Amino acid sequence: MKLVRWFLGCIILFFNFVFTPRSKKRASDEQAQLDQQTSQFKLYQFKACPFCVKVRRAIKREGLNIETRDAKNNEQYRQELLEQGGKVKVPCLRIEKNGQVQWLYESNDIIAYLNKVAA
Repeated sequence: MKLVRWFLGCIILFFNFVFTPRSKKRASDEQAQLDQQTSQFKLYQFKACPFCVKVRRAIKREGLNIETRDAKNNEQYRQELLEQGGKVKVPCLRIEKNGQVQWLYESNDIIAYLNKVAA
């Protein structure tokens, strides 16, 4: 089963590379404002997870600059996700706003939130 998951992950990453979406074009001041707004966002993810790829594609499509954190290969990020987020489940968007931290799970919810931020 692990071999099947690895193989499917490679296929997903290959097609993601071949068919990478284009970023939205914005005025530089508008992009800078959006970058400032998303500077405190962190995406906890596994590289080959299909739902994580879906979220990363949405981030790319919207032209957002969000730090990604590999919770599979980095024990520190995995611990942060478990201790602060409550569970090791990806994708997970950590949103820090006005000193408050929100952990958003589920790829569709994350994409909807990011689309709202980018609008």
